[in-house]
Amino acid sequence: MSGIGSCAVLGGGVIGAGWVARLIENGHEVAVFDPGPDARQKLDAVLALADRAYARLTMAPRPKKGGLRLAPSLAEAVAGADLIVEAVPERLEVKRRVYAEAEAAAKPEALITSSTSGIMPSDLQAEMARPGRLLVAHPFNPVYLLPVVEIVGGRATDPEAIERAMAFYPTIGMKPVRIRKEIEAFVADRLLESIWREALWLIKDGICTTEELDDIVRYGFGIRYAQMGVFDTYRVAGGEAGMRHFMAQFGPCLQWPWTHLTEVPDFDDALVDLIAGQSDAQSGHIPIRELERIRDDNLVAIQQALKANDWGAGKLLAAYEQKLFDAGAAPAPTDLSRPIRTLERAVPPDWTDYNNHMNEARYLQCFADASDAFMRVIGCDAAYIAAGGSYFTVETHIRHLAEVSVGEPVHVLTQVVGAGGKRMHLFHRLEHGDGRLLATGEHMLVHVSLATRAAAEPAPEIAAKLGEIAALHSRLPRPEGLGRAVGERR
Repeated sequence: MSGIGSCAVLGGGVIGAGWVARLIENGHEVAVFDPGPDARQKLDAVLALADRAYARLTMAPRPKKGGLRLAPSLAEAVAGADLIVEAVPERLEVKRRVYAEAEAAAKPEALITSSTSGIMPSDLQAEMARPGRLLVAHPFNPVYLLPVVEIVGGRATDPEAIERAMAFYPTIGMKPVRIRKEIEAFVADRLLESIWREALWLIKDGICTTEELDDIVRYGFGIRYAQMGVFDTYRVAGGEAGMRHFMAQFGPCLQWPWTHLTEVPDFDDALVDLIAGQSDAQSGHIPIRELERIRDDNLVAIQQALKANDWGAGKLLAAYEQKLFDAGAAPAPTDLSRPIRTLERAVPPDWTDYNNHMNEARYLQCFADASDAFMRVIGCDAAYIAAGGSYFTVETHIRHLAEVSVGEPVHVLTQVVGAGGKRMHLFHRLEHGDGRLLATGEHMLVHVSLATRAAAEPAPEIAAKLGEIAALHSRLPRPEGLGRAVGERR
């Protein structure tokens, strides 16, 4: 276990604010220290972007957000924190001063991580009193959406600190990758620097424009890299013979003068003017905040598409979603004799139609999520499903009774109206946060064996829990609308 609860973030710039967003979206209390006069304004802008992105990223109930506090001093920010995230400018002397001040006020067991994109952790920790607790956790912008984080230890880093970090980051939906040896710029930025260097030469030499180069990346190999990386991409390129054939076929080209990777173009005003001018012509008409929203929407769409294929970042997203579903955003029911609250959320922006009202498909989404939540109440959770049992919906009837708009709170109350053998009969009420009835959903589910895809008896403990709730709910009034079909009179 990582043992990480409350967090402190030192620096509220692009990366620091991204860390704040990811942490509070996953329920962590965060104190931020940034002496800039516009720190809160910058934080709020990033938090708004993250909130919008998370509404689209996953259909799972979002955890209750953690609190955000702007601390008046670094010492007050780190006091009591389990995790201290350093995201200050890339100057070694500045970072060392921050560590000295943080160590004086932090708990002895607090983990300190640097977001540096290239300084080696051994250099960072050289003047620390307790260097064993410092490591690099290098993320990528936007931190709240891109899941990978490079974990790099220095010569004095305790193995236990690495273990805590590797255990913690998956809990906030990230993919920690342990870098085996510390090296300047680590792995990702070395790859990025190589393509950036070659791109500068291609623009400088007039081979293409910035827009044409970006088109080649985003319409070509960038899509491949997004789902398969470098080596699996080339393994596939080798055909049936795989990587060995690819290496034999394309290896000799490494001796050809295809790139300028050992040279650096003169980074003078002429090159800056050329690049900046072409970049302005390419996308200067789009405000930066709008570009950030477009970027986030595209990243969400790619991860959702990969999730449908259970691959790469999408597979990681699916595992994160499952954790959220199993954790259950709705409180665990304490009184099973009443209809059980199985869903509680606000209507996301992309659930709406042209009138800004939730579209009819999302009413079914709410009821499907409520059925899944009730399944977890009776013990039909991820472990049970992995073992080969589940409930499948075989019949549904929905009554649409009122509209609800984007951002408005909704919840579902679930009542068991029948249970026995392989069957489970549920009646859901979708209500507005103010109590207005928006829709009802009646659902018949059948327990199946996932091995045979045929109806099968549930496990005894599942049947017993369902039977207990069904007996309690049998004393409730019959729900209005139960058993209705389309066109029947009220």
